[in-house]
Amino acid sequence: PTTVLAYQHYQTFRDRLKGLPCRVDYLSRARTAAQSKVVLKGLAAGDVNILIGTHRILGKDVRFKDLGLLIVDEEQKFGVSVKEKLRQLKVNVDTLTMTATPIPRTLQFSLMGARDLSVISTPPPNRYPIQTEVHTFNEEVITDAINFEMSRNGQVFFVNNRISNLPELKALIERNIPDCRVVIGHGQMEPSQLEKIILDFVNYDYDVLLATTIIESGIDIPNANTIIINQAQNFGLSDLHQMRGRVGRSNKKAFCYLLAPPLSSLTTEGKRRLQAIENFSDLGSGIHIAMQDLDIRGAGNLLGAEQSGFVADLGYETYQKILSEAVRELKNEEFADLYTDEVKGEGQISGEGFVDECQVESDLELLLPADYVTGSSERMLLYRELDSLILDKDVEAFRSRLEDRFGPVPPETQELLRIVPLRRLATRLGTEKIFLKGGRMTLFFVSNPDSPFYQSQAFGKVIDYMMKYTRRCDLREQNGKRSMLIKDVSDVETAVGVLQEIVALPVKE
Repeated sequence: PTTVLAYQHYQTFRDRLKGLPCRVDYLSRARTAAQSKVVLKGLAAGDVNILIGTHRILGKDVRFKDLGLLIVDEEQKFGVSVKEKLRQLKVNVDTLTMTATPIPRTLQFSLMGARDLSVISTPPPNRYPIQTEVHTFNEEVITDAINFEMSRNGQVFFVNNRISNLPELKALIERNIPDCRVVIGHGQMEPSQLEKIILDFVNYDYDVLLATTIIESGIDIPNANTIIINQAQNFGLSDLHQMRGRVGRSNKKAFCYLLAPPLSSLTTEGKRRLQAIENFSDLGSGIHIAMQDLDIRGAGNLLGAEQSGFVADLGYETYQKILSEAVRELKNEEFADLYTDEVKGEGQISGEGFVDECQVESDLELLLPADYVTGSSERMLLYRELDSLILDKDVEAFRSRLEDRFGPVPPETQELLRIVPLRRLATRLGTEKIFLKGGRMTLFFVSNPDSPFYQSQAFGKVIDYMMKYTRRCDLREQNGKRSMLIKDVSDVETAVGVLQEIVALPVKE
């Protein structure tokens, strides 16, 4: 995302691949027109094997001969539209995105299973957590922090996001510490001038780099181990974490000072951000910070651009369930005219299009006994796994794993396993809820009495079964809710048998 980071990556790649038959080049606004022309020509011909670049790669004049892999570093700095453009560079290009703090939407994609997510939470050896402190703006704190860092021959980043204030702060530092060498760097400078300042700072020509958030993305300067961030309340969580990540990149203890007005004068969100960044200072805690960010800002409107909603109050699975239920409800009710054919098609043979899942309530013993699976957390994990199963072959695999780990499956667990086919069959018959109590089974059908389900063949089969066993079945309607009571159902096995019989009934034309 920045010219400085692109140049740093270019140097690293070039040094590591020295002597190998591989040409590495880079594109950014810092390159001259003549240099860019040479790079683009080599790229189109396939001579450039690895291209490192900023958003400049999205230019219309950039043509790849055969693009195989796209790596996006500091993914949080690219908007959704930019990322989609990157994907269009080539159809089905393998993509790897890297970030310490994924933006809420990216995190949402991975949590709902649309993207794979892997977390590297083990830090390199000899790294220490960064000590993070929140202070009000105080000349004494700033002077002490810079003096301590200079006493151990280290360097300091001072981040202030208003360019107009930078000379003022430079004068303040030089007044308090006369022998301190301070340099200013920001994005409005000429790229070549900024590049020179960064390289001079890397070469230890200066003690303090007074900069805007230009230093946020990826700059690797192991000798800089103190960062002071002014007006920290105005930065987002991922910005703060990224800037803090510029220090502590060697085996020295690093410090991060966040300067902000008194917490009592901040907004609730500003306070939460500063508290989160102070609490999560362990190495590898970027994913926790991203989760906090997702909680504070919300997962975002699915179709729009704004951020809204608190995910932690619901839990992610519940959020996804509510979302799919809302979509189905709109299809069946508000936009029923538009989706008539689709809804009919879904529900023609079965009621699956009308019911997302079926709840089962029972007075039978359906459980994993404590003397069979002793650990309570282990039992919870097994219940969760069982809840996500749908197919019989998956249930069989689950049963064989249980036998393998814990021994022969007890009868109450056998009954619990039969709940999976029961729920699947009930969903096919448009059943929202099943009661298995007192030797009877009650099926509660789609709650909307005007639903097209009641004209579907699935409901036709239910009526046929009732006509066939009039003494055993009783169709009811209470407060607009339709249900069917079936007698002599003493266990889940019998219940599954009844539903299998209904599903197997021939379809009447």
